Amino acid sequence: METFEPVNESVVEPASGDDAFDCKMCGHCCLGEGGIVVSPKDLVRIAAHLNLTGDEFAERHGVRKGDKLFIRVGEDGYCTFFVTGKGCGVHIAKPDICRAWPYFRGNVVDPDSLELAKDFCPGIRSDVSHAEFAKQGRAYLKENGLLASDPTCEARALILDE
Repeated sequence: METFEPVNESVVEPASGDDAFDCKMCGHCCLGEGGIVVSPKDLVRIAAHLNLTGDEFAERHGVRKGDKLFIRVGEDGYCTFFVTGKGCGVHIAKPDICRAWPYFRGNVVDPDSLELAKDFCPGIRSDVSHAEFAKQGRAYLKENGLLASDPTCEARALILDE
């Protein structure tokens, strides 16, 4: 079994007290089958980071569902790159869907979805209003180039305005 050493470089600036989200590295968002879409842009980045071709990455770490490539999960139910107690083993190259959490379409456009996410993710500030969360989320996604436009190969959760 391959092991991955996480890189402790963050894509996001450290959170201030007013930020809607401050990642706690708990791994809750890394648990579960079939949610980590690898877009063509992601595939280039993550395969290069692992010194693999796109095809090698897809064969070793991916599963195709329709036209989309997803990262496999291990027997423990976590993304195969999640390292218990350490975090993401490919953090610097992780897919956009992972970079965007928790600013997914559902959480940004639906207050009820955000309330469910608050129960799931300890990094979402419990007292943040939906309006403030949505404002920060849209700004974060735009600033970091995380808004998707092609639902055939990108995560639909990253498409805010359909």
